[in-house]
Amino acid sequence: MEISELGEFGLIKRLTENLKPQNKSTLKGVGDDCAVLDYGGTNRILVTTDMLMEGVHFDLQYVPLRHLGWKSVIVNLSDIYAMNGTPRQVTVSLALSKRFSVEDIEELYDGMRLACEAHHVDLVGGDTTSSLTGLAISITAIGEAPAEDVVLRSGAQPNDLVCVSGNLGAAYMGLQLLEREKAVYLQQVREAGDRRDEVMFQPEFSGREYLLERQLRPEARGDIIARLREAGIHPTSMMDISDGLSSELMHICTQSHTGCRIYEERIPLDYQTAVMAEELNMNVTTCAMNGGEDYELLFTVPLTLNDQVSQLQDVRVIGYITKPELGCALITRDGQEFPLKAQGWNPLKS
Repeated sequence: MEISELGEFGLIKRLTENLKPQNKSTLKGVGDDCAVLDYGGTNRILVTTDMLMEGVHFDLQYVPLRHLGWKSVIVNLSDIYAMNGTPRQVTVSLALSKRFSVEDIEELYDGMRLACEAHHVDLVGGDTTSSLTGLAISITAIGEAPAEDVVLRSGAQPNDLVCVSGNLGAAYMGLQLLEREKAVYLQQVREAGDRRDEVMFQPEFSGREYLLERQLRPEARGDIIARLREAGIHPTSMMDISDGLSSELMHICTQSHTGCRIYEERIPLDYQTAVMAEELNMNVTTCAMNGGEDYELLFTVPLTLNDQVSQLQDVRVIGYITKPELGCALITRDGQEFPLKAQGWNPLKS
């Protein structure tokens, strides 16, 4: 069987479905944003890891190394926040090819350092080795949360409200913009032939700076976690939006054994996202539902907290949880109902 037939999450399920914890300290293993460990005391330890591969997750033709360092840390901290936790430490492992200089790696680490400082996180170790295929970055983040505060993907209940932070689709539009300008540049290089060294290319990013920022320098929403705590709101389920809203909704509904109804008109969009989608002749709702890399928080709360959650800055109620037999659906602006499909980015699917 080809790995692409299963895709990322199918492969993970197949490899781990027979793994049974052998230690009482392992409370939650594979299947959530973080593993949850209990070493005694009132707090639970949260552990998550991500790997970023050159040519798969990032393109150094347009991604500055400092931005890459920032993003590689942030995507891990986002998982800790998605468990309603507080990040404390990270470890960093790198595989480097010979084309990188010491100064290049210092630039990468500067971005990591800035992300750690912004979220009061310590970089405490890691590993470095050589690579024959480019740059690989693997980061493990460690956090903590009081036992009663940990939020899993599996706690959503029928009639819970579905909420998201920020806006969706901007990171995907930023990627499309970068890829478009890269294609224009490469075309000019091809046309120049032997005179390619004379090509003076200036990408057209004017008025699209927000989209670039969302793609190149995303933010982990620890501020939303702080607001939820201040308001006394404890989500019933939560995860961050890394692979697209549709995919993440289906993860929550699958693990909570529920369905959901999401309203297209309630999905938060930035003006630049809508303009860019129109310019590229793309459906902006499709981009928001399936684009990924927004690293916003998707969470559910009891219906009784509607007034409190509706007053939170930068949080939007976009739908509600249903019984499982009703399935997962998007309600369009004209009232039509379409089943949700997990069309978010999948690195192992062909």
